[in-house]
Amino acid sequence: MKILFIASECTPIAKVGGLGDVIGSLPKAIFKLGCDVRIAIPKYQIIDFGKYKFELVAKDIIVKDERVNVYQGFLPRSRKNFSLRGLPESKVPIYLLENEKYLGENEIYFEKTAFVDSFKEIKRFLFFSQAVLEIFPAINWWPQIIHCHDWHTAILPALAKLQIQNSKTEFPFMETRGKKRTKFSSPIKIQNLLTIHNLANQGKWEAREVLEFLNLKGNEIESLKIRDREGNFNILEQGILNADILNTVSKTYSHEIQTKEYGEGLEDCLLKRKKNLYGILNGIDETRFNPETDPDLKTNYSSKNLERKIENKISLQEILNFSKNSKIPLLGFIGRLTSQKGIDLMIEIIPEIVKLGCQLVILGVGKEDYEKKLLELSQKYPKNVSSQIKFDPVLAQKIYGGVDIFLMPSKFEPCGLGQMISMRYGTIPVVRKTGGLSDTVENKKTGFVFKKYKSEELLKTLKEALNLYKNQKDWKKLIKRAMAQDFSWTKSAKEYLKLYQILAVD
Repeated sequence: MKILFIASECTPIAKVGGLGDVIGSLPKAIFKLGCDVRIAIPKYQIIDFGKYKFELVAKDIIVKDERVNVYQGFLPRSRKNFSLRGLPESKVPIYLLENEKYLGENEIYFEKTAFVDSFKEIKRFLFFSQAVLEIFPAINWWPQIIHCHDWHTAILPALAKLQIQNSKTEFPFMETRGKKRTKFSSPIKIQNLLTIHNLANQGKWEAREVLEFLNLKGNEIESLKIRDREGNFNILEQGILNADILNTVSKTYSHEIQTKEYGEGLEDCLLKRKKNLYGILNGIDETRFNPETDPDLKTNYSSKNLERKIENKISLQEILNFSKNSKIPLLGFIGRLTSQKGIDLMIEIIPEIVKLGCQLVILGVGKEDYEKKLLELSQKYPKNVSSQIKFDPVLAQKIYGGVDIFLMPSKFEPCGLGQMISMRYGTIPVVRKTGGLSDTVENKKTGFVFKKYKSEELLKTLKEALNLYKNQKDWKKLIKRAMAQDFSWTKSAKEYLKLYQILAVD
C-alpha cells in the first residue's frame, strides 16, 4: 500500500511542536507494517542542508505559473544525535517542495503561537497543497492514499475532488515539457485521510481572496459555498467535509469535538461526518525518548536505578541557578505559551507554588503577554522560578529527566505528548481531564488529574501530588507504574493501517 503524508512540519528536519513529532515518527511505524510510506513538506529556508542529505529529483514543475523543484532524502532514524551529518537514515523517503515565492520566506509559521494570522501563511499552504498534486509524474510514484494533517493541508481533499470532476480520467496530473503541458493519469484512484491535531487552528480567511488564489468561482462543489459565522472561508472545514475519512489524535478528543464546548464552531460539521470520524491516540518515539540512552541527560537511568534520576535533578537545578537540593520539589512545563496549554492557570498559582517551597521551570514561546508575565515572575522569584522563553530541545530533555512533576493543565488537549514523555522519564504528570490527557493519565496511578478548568483545582491537585512526594517509598511506586506504560507507535500504527485498508477497499 502506498501512502503519502503531507504536513507543515516533520521532526527533526523542520519542527515547531507535537505535529512535527508525529510526522517524524508515525511513518516509520507504518513502514514496519509493510507499507510504502513517504512524506512531503515545504522546503523552508530554515532547513539546514548541511545536516541532512537531499538531492534534486525533479525541477521546473509548473504550479500557478510558478516553478517547483522537488528534493528527496530519507527520514533520519530515531537517535538523539539526529542533527549530526552522516547519521543512519531510515527507509522512509521525504520530499521537500521548493518555491521561493510561497514556501521559502520566513520560518515554518509566521506567528510564534503557530496560529494562522496572515494571508501569506494561507497562501503558503494552499500553494503547497496544490503543488503536491502535481509532483507525482515527475517523481514517477503515485500514492493510493494521501494522509493530510491539520488545516495546512486540509484543502487537498477538495482540490482532489475538483481534479476528478474536471477530467474524464480519474485523477489527472500535469507535467511541463518545455512549453507543452501533458496530461498524466494516476493508475489508481487516490483516497485521502485528514487527521485533526488541533481543531482550534482552522485556517480562516476572507473567501474572495482564498477562492481567487485557488482560481475558483466558489460553486464548483457544494462545500465551497460554505462560510463561517463571520463570512470567512474555513480551510479546515473544507477538509472535514471533503476527506474520505477523518480522525483525531485521541478517542476522547474525537467525542469532545462533536460538542459545543470543544467543537470550535465546527461541531455541527463534525456531527455530519461522525460515521467517518475515528480517534487514534498518538504515540511517542520510545527510541528517541529513552532515559537509559538519552545523551542530553547528565546521567542515564531506568526504573531499576531511580537514584540516578536525582543526579539529573541536581544538574538541572545548577543550570537554572536554583539551590541544589534533591528534597526540594522541582516542577516543570514545556510547551507553547498559549491559553490552550493552561498558562493562565499556572501564572495565577505561581505565588502559591513559591510559598509551598517548590522550584518551577517553564520552557516555551508564545503569546507576548504570557512571555512578559513569566519573565516578571522569574525576576520576582529568582530562587524558585525560571522562565526559559525559547525553543531548546536539549534543555527540554533535561527538564523531562530532571524535574519531579510535569504540569499540563490544558484547557483542551487533542492528544498531548508531554505527559507521555514525562512518564517515560519517571516524571509524574499533573494534568486536566481532557482529550488525550484523559486517555493516558490515570489519577493517582500514573499521575494526578483534575477536572474543572480553574486555578484553585490545579493548585489543589498539585498539593495532593506534593503530599505523596513526601512519602518517597510510595512516590517511587508511582514513578515505576508511570514508566511501565506503553506509549510506542506500534499500536497506533496498526490502527492507522485499518483506516488505510478501509480506504483501499473503497
